[in-house]
Amino acid sequence: MPDAFHTRHIDGDCRFLILCDHASNYVPPELDNLGLPPAHLNRHIAYDPGAVEVARFVADALGCPLVEAGFSRLLIDPNRGLDDPTLIMKFSDGVIIPANRSLDRFNDKALWQARVDAYYGPYHGAITAALARAAQQNIAPIILSVHSFTPIWKNQARPWQAAVLWDKDDRLRNLAIAHMRQYEGLNFGDNVPYSGRLKNDCLYRHATHNGLAHALIELRQDEIAEAQGVQLWGARLVALLEQAVHDPEMTQPRNYGSCCDA
Repeated sequence: MPDAFHTRHIDGDCRFLILCDHASNYVPPELDNLGLPPAHLNRHIAYDPGAVEVARFVADALGCPLVEAGFSRLLIDPNRGLDDPTLIMKFSDGVIIPANRSLDRFNDKALWQARVDAYYGPYHGAITAALARAAQQNIAPIILSVHSFTPIWKNQARPWQAAVLWDKDDRLRNLAIAHMRQYEGLNFGDNVPYSGRLKNDCLYRHATHNGLAHALIELRQDEIAEAQGVQLWGARLVALLEQAVHDPEMTQPRNYGSCCDA
């Protein structure tokens, strides 16, 4: 079985931690594409196209740790809580996932637990280990999670070229909004097309609970479909993080809590 996660620069500059929850479309051969035609594994329902290339660019430029998932979100979604009904998707963007139809913690607990143990747990364990390395150096890392979204959803064009998702901790969000204003004509969204307020998601678990400055960046997939776009957005995110790390407010734990806990 391939690794449930991959890392880069794991002993690098731990003032930053880059995450990519939906980096891979890997499904084990014995699961026969989860009963789907192979082409579906190249769609956004299986992973976030372009996201891991940007995440690697940022980590390489900063020489900082990156943790990326090594499995498809259709196996199990590491950006969901274990109690979330969409943890293992049965239906996504009009597509039924045959192998997942009866798989949840109530109907097939053994297989559900097997996926948690083989994929979800090791990925989150790698993030916890990266944070522990930083803590040993008395560093509170800035966490950036990189995702991508489709240009069109349900026949509606999405105008944002990128966006920042956040919960109550607005430290990195505020800087991102201000930073992106310098790029003329850029449509940079705020908590769109999704919200960063999702209980028990990856950043809730590792950043909010630890009081670490963080944000999730969503990049529209056509923006990063080619190498030039990857480099452009990678450079913008590197510049953002280099600015953030010089702000003392960003590098100290602060307990903002979550809108989900209100």
